[in-house]
Amino acid sequence: MTAYRLHLRRADSLATIRRALDEVLPVYAHVFPADKAAPILVKPNLNANMNALTGNTTDLRLLAALLGFLRDAGYRDVTVGEGTNSGFYRNGIGVIGRLRVDALAGRFGVPVVDLNYAPGRPVPFANGVTAQVAAPALDAALVVNLPKLKTHFEVGMSVCLKNLMGCLVGQENKKKTHQDLAANIVNLNAALRPGLHIVDGLVAMEGLGPTRGTPVRCDRLVFGEDPYLVDAACARLAGFPEAAVAPLAEARRRGLVGAAMDAFLDGLDLPLAAGRPFAPPRAGRLAAFIHHPRRQKYFLAVRNMALFRYLAGTDWFGALLFATGLRQDVFCRDELRLEGLGLEAAACDGCGICRDFCPSGLDPAAVAEAGGQADCLGCLYCFAVCPRRALRFHGEMGFFAEQVRQYEGHLRALGRARGATDGEGAEQGPARRTAEARRAGCGKA
Repeated sequence: MTAYRLHLRRADSLATIRRALDEVLPVYAHVFPADKAAPILVKPNLNANMNALTGNTTDLRLLAALLGFLRDAGYRDVTVGEGTNSGFYRNGIGVIGRLRVDALAGRFGVPVVDLNYAPGRPVPFANGVTAQVAAPALDAALVVNLPKLKTHFEVGMSVCLKNLMGCLVGQENKKKTHQDLAANIVNLNAALRPGLHIVDGLVAMEGLGPTRGTPVRCDRLVFGEDPYLVDAACARLAGFPEAAVAPLAEARRRGLVGAAMDAFLDGLDLPLAAGRPFAPPRAGRLAAFIHHPRRQKYFLAVRNMALFRYLAGTDWFGALLFATGLRQDVFCRDELRLEGLGLEAAACDGCGICRDFCPSGLDPAAVAEAGGQADCLGCLYCFAVCPRRALRFHGEMGFFAEQVRQYEGHLRALGRARGATDGEGAEQGPARRTAEARRAGCGKA
């Protein structure tokens, strides 16, 4: 009988995330290399330049906690690697820098590699097609997958399985997945086989993901070794029908998800992470018609024509694609320039929400009042989430202005939200119900 492992923990700050890692990761000690010099690749989800609090990308707090854990465990060859989505890659926009991932990793002496430009090796896809997968992902002794919990208009949900598309080299290989999307996502997972998955459900996304959905605060981390098990568990946590998650449906067809896994999950206490089912990813009529699996390949053929690529690079046509729902992203070339954050003391009530969301573990209100601090990453989590607008931005927002336009109300509401229930733990079979409170605490930061 297969021994399944799955752990669910509540966390809502850098300190409680690190505490969760310190508690759970020793259970998975067998997946970590015995050789402290062995290469480890950390694979976040950096789909777009939308910060994690929109529900789109991996939270810097989780990345900081994991890099700190690996450093303290003595691992000396850690790399963060991701190949951001095709539109940003095609437009020459540096998502890794905009999200401040390189700045954060640099504090731990960890390099960041854009896998779009890495050397590749062929991996078999459906119908005799091969795609180039980044060699650093294939050569690592351990790949730690850090997907985001979010709905996705093409495949239903994007969690562990879908996140590995970022290991494909460049647009020319990413677009090959769409020739048979669910099958090729499963093929990619069969080739890469990450040893550990930690799902970022701190701020998840519901609705029209991966970029135009609605953030929902869940304060959850999900740990596991089997991506099919973890994705199936995440579907239950989101109240989302597993049959509507295309890669999971394909995995079940191949026998990778079966009765034993179902029985294990049935034996666990997996409450709805948001206290209710996630809203499904309903696209507009035009986008839903064109992106239907039976028709999408024709749209992709048109999209890859030279004329269409030229038009898509213009602001007016890009705005038209966004307005019709055929494009989810806004490719703004204006960079953010942060001169500092100020504090409107009369508006600040000392709630500490900005401190909970800071990936550096700072007290942003105190930092702003003092005129700044070198440890500030400039990620703007604190500015975005402050419910009283007490933090003032100084500089030029550039691309970040679009996130404020789309999400300001949602982001400020996150500071007033909390996960629906306390943390839960699900241990290795036989399947059994467990539930243990994991309140905020002063864990190792």
